Amino acid sequence: MTITYRSVDAKSPDFSQALSRLERRGESDLERVEPVVKDILAEVRRGGDTAVLGYVEKHEKRRPAQLLVRDYGGAAALAALSPAVRTALELSAERVRRYHEVQKRHLQGFVYEENGVTLESRVSAVDKAGVYAPGGKANYPSSVLMTAIPARVAGVREVILACPQVSVEVRAAAHLAGVTAILDAGGAQAIAALAYGTESVPRVDKIVGPGNLYVTAAKRLVFGEVDIDSLAGPSEILVIADDDANPRWVAADLISQAEHDEAAYALLLCRSEGFVERVRAELDRQLADLPRRNIAEASLNANGLALVVHDRAELGRVGTLLAAEHVAVHTAEPAEVAQRVLRAGAIFVGPMTPEATGDYVAGPSHVLPTGGAVRYGSPLGVYHFVSRTSLISYEASALRDQATSIAAFARAEGLDGHARAVEVRLER
Repeated sequence: MTITYRSVDAKSPDFSQALSRLERRGESDLERVEPVVKDILAEVRRGGDTAVLGYVEKHEKRRPAQLLVRDYGGAAALAALSPAVRTALELSAERVRRYHEVQKRHLQGFVYEENGVTLESRVSAVDKAGVYAPGGKANYPSSVLMTAIPARVAGVREVILACPQVSVEVRAAAHLAGVTAILDAGGAQAIAALAYGTESVPRVDKIVGPGNLYVTAAKRLVFGEVDIDSLAGPSEILVIADDDANPRWVAADLISQAEHDEAAYALLLCRSEGFVERVRAELDRQLADLPRRNIAEASLNANGLALVVHDRAELGRVGTLLAAEHVAVHTAEPAEVAQRVLRAGAIFVGPMTPEATGDYVAGPSHVLPTGGAVRYGSPLGVYHFVSRTSLISYEASALRDQATSIAAFARAEGLDGHARAVEVRLER
């Protein structure tokens, strides 16, 4: 396969069209798989464990001896790892936990009183959460840490990990993250079990974590039965660079996302076609011995694109419009450019901050909105695992002060009973 990393210049009439297409990259093909997913959800809702096991056998070509495993041997799995991998997992778990403990301190509720009215916002953790870790094309213990640790820091009592490939690394990560049980299943059937509950799987309040198209469709369909974090699409990176950036490092960052999946987006926003040419040469050089070369090449050929702008201010404007999952800034004064990018899942500021830092050990969760969903979404965090309750308390004097307005408002909406519920309390 030959790589053809395309570019389009801001002076070209094709630039606006290319930018518009990229802004719509979040449009998915969920409708194509929804009929199948609806059947799976309905069958699991009716058949419980038996249905889940049947689908695992059909789609994963295996039959778990036990569907929900509470004693999953996490400590033994951690001890069995090589020292280097164990140290990496422990470092990641420590830093992810520390970051989210700081985040939790900024999520506290509040209470205030004015003129006889006491108002409070109370924050409490959900009781049970399901976290999904993909297990198809790669092994992702990192996703276990990045989803389960924020849940546990939030105070979630039970965290159930669903994964179609429970490797020793996944079990070790589950142990470090405080996972209370493992659902030995993946796909839409795992989402259904978590959302509806079965004989052995308790129904959860929240489901988070990325998965394939079937997992994503299932999360969308069960929303309302449970809460979800987001609908994950292909992974993506936008590298913002000027002409003095190191093309070798830029190409490495692009490849680090392209190797995830053939549908991943590896985008470059830079200042000249000459720089694009240098990056193209580096892509060819670095792909030559990449173990996942076929996947990365397919991604770069299908969705790789360089956008060339000639005004430094355009770096921030175009970066904001793209609202990318990952943004890596390889420019002079990178912090200033990062401040101009107003919409991004995570911004990696400066050439010595590769995106891989965020994937593994930096601290913030690497579960981020994709496909431009960061326009309204946020990185996974402690705040995804809490609910908020409003507490309202009136003294008699406060109700008297506001009674006329409340009654007038109620009757304006045709709700006389609302007005009377106030007035009856003020009768002498």
